[in-house]
Amino acid sequence: MVVPPSGERVATALGVYESEGDRLSLMLVVVGPRTRELALLQAGAGLTLLGPLGNGFDLTALGDDVALVAGGVGVAPMLLPARDLRARGARVKLYYGARNAAALVDVDLFAALGVELALATDDGSRGHHGYVTDLLERNGRGHDAIAACGPSPMLRTVGNVARSLGVRAQLSLEETFACGVGACWGCVVPLDRASTQAPAFPAAADGEVRAYVHARICKEGPVFWAHELRW
Repeated sequence: MVVPPSGERVATALGVYESEGDRLSLMLVVVGPRTRELALLQAGAGLTLLGPLGNGFDLTALGDDVALVAGGVGVAPMLLPARDLRARGARVKLYYGARNAAALVDVDLFAALGVELALATDDGSRGHHGYVTDLLERNGRGHDAIAACGPSPMLRTVGNVARSLGVRAQLSLEETFACGVGACWGCVVPLDRASTQAPAFPAAADGEVRAYVHARICKEGPVFWAHELRW
């Protein structure tokens, strides 16, 4: 969670993009006054940061042939997993979609790691003309697992495609966070009660035990197994 130097705007949630030693970078797209203020910062400006928060991808559970699926700024949390997966010898393929070719950022960094690229744009200016999930559905068979981040409609489709391919998928959900630490319960998603990530709740007054509970994306997530979500 990042608060700009003015302190006049509430925090915004950003994903760590690169990390090396004591330096890290955050990726953002300017969509409003908060991100605009952050984008205009000059070298030497200070920021108030709270983190790291939530959980990340469980790389040990992804196997040796991994599909990374990113939509737009959802590519932000993909570079570090790609680097670590490649370092252990895993085959990695990045399925990356955006509005247009200009919005497909830093694909050369992934290529330099030996990551295979499957690109898609809404306007057809680069790669497949259409949704990145089209490419995943067409070519995704054979992967051990999928890790994805992007808009909720894309993630729902990734979950459906993963189920049809018989592949497990970890989804990093996007949401607007108020507190970022699980206090406000403003970013919940229905999750299988049997999930190891499910928060513990006392039994309902009528004794009914539902098959799902509401988990906080900022606290129990943002990464969940697709087959455990009940959305």
